[in-house]
Amino acid sequence: MQIGPYLLPNHLFVAPMAGVTDRPFRQLCRRFGAGYAVSEMVTSRKDLWHTLKTSRRADHTGEPGPIAVQIAGTDAAMMAEAAAYNVDRGAQIIDINMGCPAKKVCNKWAGSALMQDEALALQIIDAVVAACAPHGVPVTLKMRTGWCAQVKNAPALARAAESAGVQMLTVHGRTREQGYKGQAEHDTVAAIKAALRIPVVANGDIDSPERARDVLRATGADAVMIGRAAQGRPWLFREIAHFLATGEHLAPPLVLEVRRALLEHLQDHYGLYGEHTGVRSARKHIGWYVRSLPGGEALRERINGIEGADVQWQAVADFFEELAASHERLPQSAPASQPAGELEARRA
Repeated sequence: MQIGPYLLPNHLFVAPMAGVTDRPFRQLCRRFGAGYAVSEMVTSRKDLWHTLKTSRRADHTGEPGPIAVQIAGTDAAMMAEAAAYNVDRGAQIIDINMGCPAKKVCNKWAGSALMQDEALALQIIDAVVAACAPHGVPVTLKMRTGWCAQVKNAPALARAAESAGVQMLTVHGRTREQGYKGQAEHDTVAAIKAALRIPVVANGDIDSPERARDVLRATGADAVMIGRAAQGRPWLFREIAHFLATGEHLAPPLVLEVRRALLEHLQDHYGLYGEHTGVRSARKHIGWYVRSLPGGEALRERINGIEGADVQWQAVADFFEELAASHERLPQSAPASQPAGELEARRA
């Protein structure tokens, strides 16, 4: 799998998720087998580039390449300037956001709202590609299948984007109208893959090794991108890689391995955000890790009342140490995904 000059180690990608895929989380997912990760969405508004929020999102300290930065906005000139700004600060790939369904983004006509205005979308693509070309920086694009069920214009926009110089396309198998409701469909992804020469990545509801296999088979996609399913389960990437290579399931991770990974994640998280913000924003990550574990709900409630980083870190350390006394490997909850083979039956 290659994007421009960059050869990726595998075809399992981490989806950009605002408030989640910061540098510590991206590095954690790569450690557990993800071959590629894209930053959180960075605004094209110049007046916000030097805010603490944006500076944290643009922090790639110690991160392995290629460094991929996603930008969002509604003005072609501003998006081109944002691309150049991030390239100057180390971005090796620029990703254009036309997939975010959040109201606060779409209400400003950014994200997936751009799919309602194909002319503007192509102006932005042209401008960003032109800004990146002198630096040899590839431009990629993430989109949805369309704005609503009646207007699934992703195939047409995908062909235009390829002609404009986009070098990889990711498609989330839902419309903006769906948000994250219902079920992702990948027929649209298959149609786009059949029509394009550039790599196409399938995204949406890929939450198990079987699901990843079935989506790859059904779409012919070059890679899969995983978002919400990796929250609290970053080892999903290595589970999928093992299953695709062998047809067999990998054993659950050792409890002590998860303990070590989470504690290191928390330390990196505190280092990026500082204690006050870090303790609060770490709560969701801890909650995702322990939500299906014995005693997890009680820990989550306790964590929500802790204000200090040392106390929070120690509470997590103690929880997993106690769990390791009774479980060598992480206890498995009931699978959230459908059984293998159901994808073909459910494709609508």
